[in-house]
Amino acid sequence: MTVTDTTAASAQPGQHGFKEHSDGGWGLVPVQTRSERFRSTNVEDFAALTGREAEWRYTPVERLTALSEGELDGGEYEIATTDVEGVSVEWIDMDDARIGQAGMPEDRPAANAWTQTKKAYAVTISGEEAKTVTIERSALGSDARAAHTVITAKPNSQALLILKNTGDALLAENLEINVEEGAQLTVVSVQWWEDSALQLSSHFSRIGRDARLKHVLVTLGGSLVRVNPSHHLAEQGSDIEALGLYFADAGQHLEHQVYVHHDAPYSRSRVTYKGALQGEGAHTVWIGDVLIGPDATGTDSYEQNRNLVLTDGTRADSVPNLEIETGDIAGAGHASATGRFDDEQLFYLQARGIPEDEARRLVVRGFLTEIIQQIGDADLQESLEAAVEQELASTAITGGAR
Repeated sequence: MTVTDTTAASAQPGQHGFKEHSDGGWGLVPVQTRSERFRSTNVEDFAALTGREAEWRYTPVERLTALSEGELDGGEYEIATTDVEGVSVEWIDMDDARIGQAGMPEDRPAANAWTQTKKAYAVTISGEEAKTVTIERSALGSDARAAHTVITAKPNSQALLILKNTGDALLAENLEINVEEGAQLTVVSVQWWEDSALQLSSHFSRIGRDARLKHVLVTLGGSLVRVNPSHHLAEQGSDIEALGLYFADAGQHLEHQVYVHHDAPYSRSRVTYKGALQGEGAHTVWIGDVLIGPDATGTDSYEQNRNLVLTDGTRADSVPNLEIETGDIAGAGHASATGRFDDEQLFYLQARGIPEDEARRLVVRGFLTEIIQQIGDADLQESLEAAVEQELASTAITGGAR
């Protein structure tokens, strides 16, 4: 089933996301509001990627042709899920009523994955008792694949869901998260791929009345990984805490474009992403869009991105954006910073007898583990802290603050 969002800005084939100037004769201008982007589940409604599109301007799109243009295997694949009371899993058809409730594709690769997926993996969480469930994917292989996952947290349920991605992959996928009234859900997605992996992933969440979602992205592996979460605070009292951690090595491209749409009164959002970069050609991209709609009175929102540059030859792009369409809010703000070390922190540690190299590693460790410690699973936190230590062990950290 193909669905096109007719509430988004009108667009002509080949020019989605654009509209004609009202005076005429001026060509085309970009959509001015984040919520106006064209959305469709049909890949044919999107033009081929050129890299000139605003949302692709930082991405090496020439490496993504297999995912945006090619045929994808959209069938069932090997997946392992822990058996937990109150959590059910099943493969469902793409015409199931649960599909499309949280969001729709805004770009061609996501639509290509949606169009070619034959079976979606559905996870349903119920029961007020807190529970932890782990989903592992490690055998996707190097063939181009589409995937679709739907997570539903029933009213007043509580859970921590961990999605671990390892091994090789050439993957375009969509992940939907429906957090129903009063539910408390944490979703942790770990991208721990092999060095050759390519992943394009769109996450969509819809958060109901007095419900809370903690969404955590940890991106450590892969050659090119782009994970874009879109969070819809759809009902009064909804809450999103969006956290991200990434560590880019030489030649890696790690990208996250976060969108938070406050669409209901008295909703709350906190967005915190932190990244470290080392090695020639390491490139990270973070774009944060927060839209406070006209009905979102009493909104409380803040987003921030921090990047720590460990060596020369890296690049970190960081773009926070904030749109406010009502004057009656509790607060809203954003911040972004990219730099090397704080010389005062280094001086403090060295003054207490800690060698410079170890002092630098302590600063990086403290910078990144702030995110890790908020995951809520001791085993996973320990594994990620060990991974950060391994990254730092091979790093010749250079330079001071700038």
